[in-house]
Amino acid sequence: MAQSVRGPRERMVFSAAQLIRRDGVAATGMREVAAHAGAPRGSLQHYFPGGKEQLVNEAVDWAGRYAGKRVARFLAALDEPTPGGLFAAMVRQWTDEYETAGFAGGCPVAAATVDCAESTVSTRAAAAAAFAGWTGPVAAALTDMGVPEERAGALAILMISALEGAILMARAECDVRALTTVARELGPLLDAAVREVG
Repeated sequence: MAQSVRGPRERMVFSAAQLIRRDGVAATGMREVAAHAGAPRGSLQHYFPGGKEQLVNEAVDWAGRYAGKRVARFLAALDEPTPGGLFAAMVRQWTDEYETAGFAGGCPVAAATVDCAESTVSTRAAAAAAFAGWTGPVAAALTDMGVPEERAGALAILMISALEGAILMARAECDVRALTTVARELGPLLDAAVREVG
């Protein structure tokens, strides 16, 4: 959905997620969010009476839902879905971004976790829920592709953890090497988890 068709509240949540993924929570101010969203500053208090904490938590929730919904889109784009192919598509989203737009942005859920996990209980809980909202669809997709249910959840955690770590390394190095490495090395392991039929 294009930003222009979102209402002011949705634009502010989206803008907060975009600014957090670039600058982190501490450096993302309410004024910057309103300006980025093209929303009147006075509307922040109206839509987010809980202030910045509420806005950050909603941005984290949005990011988790977005990541979870992307799983189905990645699968739909694959001619023959495999666990390794799904992971490669998840990684490619980031390598494509970094190769075309630079290394400024990361995952808003990871950024909020780093900035707030110790200091803001509600944001830590929002981040945990966002990761669960992403891990669940990945695990379900793995199960649908023939990975035994008892392994699918653990492999989904492995995929997301490897991706998040590779994103951090790619940003630090300004190089996609870590991303391409995890896709190449984990792909065969993920594919080998598919239960043989017959």
